Amino acid sequence: MKVKSDRQNILILFFTFLIIVTTSCSNRSQSDKENHVVQTKINTKLLKYTSGVRSFLEDSKGNVWFGSGNEGVCLLQNGKFKYFTTSNGLSNNQVRNIYEDKNGIIWFECGRGLSIYDGQKMSIYKERNYDSTTQWKLGDKDIWFKGDELEGYNKLEKNPGMYQYDGKKLSYRTFPVTPKSEAERRFHYAISTPFLKGKNGTIWFGAYKALIGYNGSDFKIITDEYLGLNGENGSLHIRSFLEDSKGNLWIANNGSGVLKYDGKETINFTTQQKLKKENTKGNSLERAFSIGEDTLGNIWFGTVESGVWRYDGNSVKNFTKDDGLESKHIWEIYKSKQGELWFGGANPSGVFRFNGKSFERLY
Repeated sequence: MKVKSDRQNILILFFTFLIIVTTSCSNRSQSDKENHVVQTKINTKLLKYTSGVRSFLEDSKGNVWFGSGNEGVCLLQNGKFKYFTTSNGLSNNQVRNIYEDKNGIIWFECGRGLSIYDGQKMSIYKERNYDSTTQWKLGDKDIWFKGDELEGYNKLEKNPGMYQYDGKKLSYRTFPVTPKSEAERRFHYAISTPFLKGKNGTIWFGAYKALIGYNGSDFKIITDEYLGLNGENGSLHIRSFLEDSKGNLWIANNGSGVLKYDGKETINFTTQQKLKKENTKGNSLERAFSIGEDTLGNIWFGTVESGVWRYDGNSVKNFTKDDGLESKHIWEIYKSKQGELWFGGANPSGVFRFNGKSFERLY
């Protein structure tokens, strides 16, 4: 009887163990499923754009704005995306730059025209002043916009220039340049980049074939001739530019690569680092579209077809899909309020961040 009782006890213990193990595995499996669902939800909370992320803004209210190549603009507010297109008040679905004025109004520089967001609705901004085209002046919080057309200038603008918004009025200012031909008038001085406030108070405007600086009294116009470029050592086709923490001007060109100008000498950085296609036999730094500087002083270059390059002052490193950077074409490099660099990409679209070792997609 004792043997039988012992056998029964052993069987009871065995089946109890099986029940515990099975329940534990089941709970773990369910937990894994729940974690997978949460992770899936996080991964699917991405921008819907297919034309690329071309511009960024973190506004004073903590919202984030993303401008697209041709699909309008997106507002990230309280963890939710809200999309705006021409059907919601944008002047054009190409959103090149986004700014916030001193009154808290958000401005969108589109392929054609301007739009504003007042916190409630989007609307096209139509007011313009053409009565003081040569009356240049600078204000600490002025915003500057390109002309209203995709290319060239309309009948009221007439000549190359910029719109200046001083918080009250939008006025057109013409550059002190004399184009030699109609083609030069329409293309050479057409603005291709956002304006930049230099460290010495100069405001810089990037056109396709010229950098134009204004310090409140004088203009500085940097062209191929000014930089001593003759085609063989590069030529300007500006897509982005940056004044770094040391005062150097870096110019990203679609074709001749990156130029570095220290105020005295111009260096073709792409040639110097042997990053032309003929040298690399693969990814190159010839079609540069964006530039950024991180908190460590590294200079980053976004290209059309070769991902991102980083220069640490000594060597250059290329980051591509193998490093988590899905996009080949980097439209924009934006420094967030936390000091992070965000990379707006196309082909495929997305917003990426470098974590110190590799890239991860944020949006």
